[in-house]
Amino acid sequence: MAIATPLAAACQNAAVPKPRVLIVSPALAEANNGNWRTASRWRTFLSAMAEVEIARGWDGTPRDALIALHARRSADAVAQWRAAHPAAPLALVLTGTDVYRDIEESPAAQHSLQCASALVVLQPDALDHLGAAERAKARVIVQSASRVRGRPAQRHVDLVAVGHLRDEKDPLTLMAAARRLPADMPMRIVHIGEALAPELGDAARRTMAECPRYRWLGGLPREAARRWIARARALVHMSRMEGGAQVVIEAVRSGVPVLASRIGGNLGLLGEDYEGYFPVGDDAALAALMLRFAAEPAFADRLRAQCALREPAFSPAAEQSNVRRLLHDLLASP
Repeated sequence: MAIATPLAAACQNAAVPKPRVLIVSPALAEANNGNWRTASRWRTFLSAMAEVEIARGWDGTPRDALIALHARRSADAVAQWRAAHPAAPLALVLTGTDVYRDIEESPAAQHSLQCASALVVLQPDALDHLGAAERAKARVIVQSASRVRGRPAQRHVDLVAVGHLRDEKDPLTLMAAARRLPADMPMRIVHIGEALAPELGDAARRTMAECPRYRWLGGLPREAARRWIARARALVHMSRMEGGAQVVIEAVRSGVPVLASRIGGNLGLLGEDYEGYFPVGDDAALAALMLRFAAEPAFADRLRAQCALREPAFSPAAEQSNVRRLLHDLLASP
């Protein structure tokens, strides 16, 4: 939904140059991860009202505003921008590692918070982890996904996990849970994501060899991963730390319920009362949740209904409106 503002109206006039905006992302297209997808989506949302580029850093080229993803990993660009432009608009989008670790531990991340004109968090639980001064300049912009629907397999209960194999995503808990499932259970677990840590790739290969129901596909293009999610009975999301996981949003938009670790990022997206949580890192509890999901259709239907109530908040129109409002407010501020 477009915002009727003087800025938007001016940008529709070809005689008025569009504002120039740089989105700094620590990851670009080849990384195929959440930071890049957010940057790419926001560039599309803002293209009607600004000239937008995406880069890993700021090279000193004049811009009207900077939007930086990740307080710690984009800290150099943030500091350079603020040093060169003491009052210029700078929005900082906080990731899960920012909110739930780095702003407590990293001086660079803390400095980024101080430099920002505006802060963005990706789900409301994150606000509780900010100080009063940071909350005063923070807003929530929930991410979005298109609606992709599929038909689940009939003979098996297919559970899909999507996320690169690294410690924060906790892939070992999924592998351990797969080993706990009864051998005669008609369930398949499909795990998608590149092995960013070689030892986790080795663990995935061992699990495949010893546990036939577990299948690691490695990294896939986004469209292929989304098709797997859309055809699944449920998404399994084991993360230890998330700012607001895109794959959870994609699953909900596909009508697929989520079996999720009980962390702030998931609570902020799915709600405190959602019934599909398990304790972080507890493979026995995850296995039990999988078995209950497969054995109790009424429980699976409740999770599906709870997710359906959340789906409207994850529409691209809602995110686009909020992202455009952010840029409008940045450029309108004195």
